[in-house]
Amino acid sequence: MSQPIVNPISGREAKLELQYLPCLDYFACILHYDHVWIDVNERYVKQTYRNRCNVLTANKVDTLTVPVVIANNGLTRDVKVDYSQDWIRRHLGCFQSAYGKSPFYEYYAPELKGVFEKKYTYLVDLNYDLLTICLRLVGIKNKVTYILSGDENGSLGVVDEVSQLNNKKNQGIYKYYKPEPYYQTFGNDFVSNLSIVDLIFNMGPEARSVLLKSRQFQ
Repeated sequence: MSQPIVNPISGREAKLELQYLPCLDYFACILHYDHVWIDVNERYVKQTYRNRCNVLTANKVDTLTVPVVIANNGLTRDVKVDYSQDWIRRHLGCFQSAYGKSPFYEYYAPELKGVFEKKYTYLVDLNYDLLTICLRLVGIKNKVTYILSGDENGSLGVVDEVSQLNNKKNQGIYKYYKPEPYYQTFGNDFVSNLSIVDLIFNMGPEARSVLLKSRQFQ
């Protein structure tokens, strides 16, 4: 069943929030713009993909969540990771069970695992390192700038996509992504717009090609 897709977005720059191992719509958005600003000074929104991602397991789509402690000021940059819960074992165990038999898991998993082992204090540091690795693995070289002020880049032609991608209100509505099926370990029906790790572990060097074909605007 095809998913609804919104109208094209004009402009050469956009602003996003920093997500945890983001979905393919997020990466398609980065590919669409010459320059993407990632705002870490925006107000943190609970139960969003700032601290969660979706992966495909043998039985279902599983949502992995990083437990956090939100600062009194409510800003994303000050949100701390909560290690009182053994979430790292849960996430790495899920990656192993979901993608351990995928063609490229053994090549890419150690680098991602190394990030988790650093046990960052702040969520933005964890997300930043993971995103940096994933951008490199899929060969995205579009300019990405992290900003500490929500108004630093002003409103001069910058498309504000903060909290607009993969959110509850627009679930299943893709702004920059159109599903391009690729090999997935489980099931006969392709599941679209999962975390970037699904694409990386299953397709390896071909991930970039799949992502380029998955752009809503060529």
